Amino acid sequence: MSENTQLQTAISSEHLPAGGVCKIAVLGAGAWGTALAIHLARVGHDVRLWAHAESSVLRMRSEQENARYLPGVKFPENLQVSSNLKSLVSCVDAVLVVVPSHVFREVLEKLKQSIPAGVFDELPVAWATKGFEPDSLLLLHKVAKQVLGENANLSVLSGPTFAAEVALGKPTAMVSASKDAKQAEFWAQIFHHQSFRMYTQTDMVGVEIGGAYKNIMAIATGVSDGLELGANARAALISRGLVEMMRLSQALGGQAETMMGLAGLGDLVLTCTDDLSRNRRFGYQLAQKGAEVNQVIEKIGQVVEGVKAVRSVKKIADNLALDLPIMQQVYDLVEAKITPQQAAVALLARDGKAESS
Repeated sequence: MSENTQLQTAISSEHLPAGGVCKIAVLGAGAWGTALAIHLARVGHDVRLWAHAESSVLRMRSEQENARYLPGVKFPENLQVSSNLKSLVSCVDAVLVVVPSHVFREVLEKLKQSIPAGVFDELPVAWATKGFEPDSLLLLHKVAKQVLGENANLSVLSGPTFAAEVALGKPTAMVSASKDAKQAEFWAQIFHHQSFRMYTQTDMVGVEIGGAYKNIMAIATGVSDGLELGANARAALISRGLVEMMRLSQALGGQAETMMGLAGLGDLVLTCTDDLSRNRRFGYQLAQKGAEVNQVIEKIGQVVEGVKAVRSVKKIADNLALDLPIMQQVYDLVEAKITPQQAAVALLARDGKAESS
């Protein structure tokens, strides 16, 4: 039995097409969308990657890689790229959306226009996007329900991952969350691979909160390291950041224990401690060079989701009267109300209290 046949047999289940191979549309050809598309193709699925710019599509077809985000990682033969969304999503078995949070609704609207009405009651749709919708402050599963319908088959995928490592096939673990346990299992099955494990659960709120809040905390730890405050300070920020994540998750209906899993603590530790995190690099460069927010974002060259997330969380926290002190300092820093040094002083000057509070 060939390796590919073994993989297909491993993911075969009652939820998958015959043979365990799916036709999957991946919407979003940034680093993360491309990495997930490459992984799914390596598993053996028929993968169609959508990019909104035809110029990007032509370049990727020519080079058989996404040289802008993942240079040197060649596309498997069963990964096709297109900018024609309607053609790309025709007759697919599942759709995975991997676009920035601020265009999430727009892309879902385009998807809805490209597929016949009623299909979303059957078609599995998942997203690996992290964040809130900026204007409405909604978590993305609520946006998806508004656009695709209350009965749509929805799942969110999250966890401690860097695109480059997934694209290179390095060991990875994620979580698939859906209100419907069978939907969560569907995505876990199709991602299954020798070095890739997908766990399942039903707490979509908690998983989405973890994915969004950890980017805020990565900015905070980047600032701390940029100011050379040391490993003790970094550990303290991560620990207290976890408390803030739990506080927000519970306030919005999530489960505190979700924050102790891959989508919470796992993603928090990864994003706060490794330079592959653009949010951490953003905070680090702000602290070291004293540059303006937009200058640092431009230099990084990709969306810094933590900047968008902290603005949304600030509004939510104010509406719910939540005490999220680290988030508050990151917000003031992003809005240029304070310097990195002032943010550090403000946190260190807080009164002591019981750790559980």
